Amino acid sequence: MPKAKDVCEIVYVNEVQVKRVQKQMPDLATVNQVTEIFASLSDPTRARVLFALSKAELCVCDLASLLRMSISAVSHQLRVLRHLGLVKYRKDGRMAYYSLDDEHASALLNQALEHVTHEHAILARRVHTVRA
Repeated sequence: MPKAKDVCEIVYVNEVQVKRVQKQMPDLATVNQVTEIFASLSDPTRARVLFALSKAELCVCDLASLLRMSISAVSHQLRVLRHLGLVKYRKDGRMAYYSLDDEHASALLNQALEHVTHEHAILARRVHTVRA
């Protein structure tokens, strides 16, 4: 069986480096909150809701129409996102308008989108190079 090339061939721990990084690691509760946010973003519907709200403040009815979903389904997704601190709402009379909670939610979305579009561009260049 061939040896894996993507692992160390000897066991050596750089204690200085490990201790330096260890001091910078977040606590487990914080890591759990981060993974909850990423888990929520792994749902395409919630990601679409967040992308829509990154463009404009919208009410539940607006989102339901935009996403072609029922109001109750959109409301459920908004509750999940609100619980995670990604969206907030404000009441205006009988209407509830949703928006991203802060610039961090928007930055997270933009970073993910930039990563995906960057990876697509690299892949497209590779395909073009192979065909040429």
